Amino acid sequence: MPASRYTVSDVMTHTAVAIGREASYKEIVELMHEWKVSALPVLEGEGRVVGVVSEADLLPKEEFRRAEPRLPEQLEEASKAGGVLAEDLMSSPAVTVHPDAPIAEAARIMARKHVKRLPVVNGVGMLEGVVSRSDLLKVFLRPDEELEEEIREAVLGELAPGTSLDFSVLDGVVTFRGPVRDRALIPLVARAVRAVEGVVDVRMELDGAASTAA
Repeated sequence: MPASRYTVSDVMTHTAVAIGREASYKEIVELMHEWKVSALPVLEGEGRVVGVVSEADLLPKEEFRRAEPRLPEQLEEASKAGGVLAEDLMSSPAVTVHPDAPIAEAARIMARKHVKRLPVVNGVGMLEGVVSRSDLLKVFLRPDEELEEEIREAVLGELAPGTSLDFSVLDGVVTFRGPVRDRALIPLVARAVRAVEGVVDVRMELDGAASTAA
């Protein structure tokens, strides 16, 4: 099965706005508004990421303006309500990703950690950019013709050399049609095609029986 050609470095924003530990609450809000982002990396030294301040870290100041925390799980959030500097507000250590990570890995981290943006750091923790949910969706902008070429050469050329499989790509959906001599190839091809970055779905319409590949 061909490995994904796309990594975080292919889709991330290389010029990222960031703040230092001493950035004020108001400065953070102003930067988020100006740059239209939901979180900012916090840097120290030459650019090492030590934390992230997100909208969720800022909201307790409004949430607990008049009300006291009543539940144990609210205590950590309430402690940030009095924060005025980035170092008081940030979540640390930062949840980050490396530029050579597959974009699927970045997506899993975002889903597991419930974050919308990830600082992209090198091997020593220095900021190289930021990747967002919308960045990860860029692969679905790949033209159908490009997907078709990769499937024909990288997938079928490896899994079924010399075998003629009829397929088409429309709006990212790959549909295989017609007879197949070796039925054992079907699940292998389906999984490999689904792994191609930019493929939305894989459908098998073989021998007259229409189905959607699992």
